[in-house]
Amino acid sequence: MTIDEFIDDATRRMDKSVESAQHEFNTLRTGRASAALLDRIQIDYYGTKTPLNQLASINAPEPRLLTVQPFDPSSLPSIERTIQESDLGLTPSNDGKIIRLPIPQLTEERRKELVKVARQMAEDGRVAVRNVRRDVMHHLKELVDKGEVGSDEEHRAEERVQKLTDDHTHKIDDLLKRKEEEILEV
Repeated sequence: MTIDEFIDDATRRMDKSVESAQHEFNTLRTGRASAALLDRIQIDYYGTKTPLNQLASINAPEPRLLTVQPFDPSSLPSIERTIQESDLGLTPSNDGKIIRLPIPQLTEERRKELVKVARQMAEDGRVAVRNVRRDVMHHLKELVDKGEVGSDEEHRAEERVQKLTDDHTHKIDDLLKRKEEEILEV
């Protein structure tokens, strides 16, 4: 592989890390109802862990209400139990066909907990980006050791990789800042 191919690969992998962090942030609860809140929920459906969005349609008919309508009505009790036991802090109620999830106003304490969770998610994203940088730096050193590139080229490539890393880390920081504002917004 050439230096440019390594850097293109690093860019792709870092972009995926940022996308993953963005997706994780979307699963965090704020004051508004969002179907993405239930993305992490896995239901035990006939012995198989299955994402909730594959077993039911999820809607947000009002700003503070989610509805979950299972495709198979017999899965209603296990869906309800799994949501109840999750870390979302939501209390489901069902009428036999549909589960309603009222989204309560967040307490100050719960907001602070969610901000901590968001910061941990951001840190995981930054670690993923730095791991990509470490891999690429290792490959660049191998190219120099094999004599395929000179140390000047390697140095320039390392600077490009570092700039890439900084850019992606800043993107994650910006996502975190927005998510924190969203969580703390009363």
